[in-house]
Amino acid sequence: MASRHLSRSIAMQSLYEWDFNNKQEELSNIVERNIAEFGAGLDEPAFIWDLAIGVKDRIETLDKVIEKTAPEWPIPQINPLDRNILRLGIFELLYANKENVPPKVAINEAIELAKNFGGESSRKFVNGVLGTVYRGIEEQNKNSESVPTETEKEE
Repeated sequence: MASRHLSRSIAMQSLYEWDFNNKQEELSNIVERNIAEFGAGLDEPAFIWDLAIGVKDRIETLDKVIEKTAPEWPIPQINPLDRNILRLGIFELLYANKENVPPKVAINEAIELAKNFGGESSRKFVNGVLGTVYRGIEEQNKNSESVPTETEKEE
């Protein structure tokens, strides 16, 4: 398993455990324990921390994106595993350095997590939500590129 894929798996498992237990244990304790158990010899444990803490720090924003793109699925009704895979995927789509993690890589990695850890419909659900988020980002980027700058307005 590639180092970054394993790192995403550990981050997702940590977020899942934290969320499943109603956020009663510190996420940092869970991440440390999971790195020790599953990530011995990882080249980039910092990537795990960036993902897990990044999701935790932006969880409200990420959940709002999920609510907007999957309105028929209130956050508490989404399977906790799928919910945290979505949070991780959306975090990478919105906040990751696009040169290090291109959007299609973030989506594919989330789909792989859903395939490996989720239920029958997890892959399709994750793919659908993240695809919608990605199209929204692309549309927003197109619209912002077509807005004239102050210099162009003056011409």
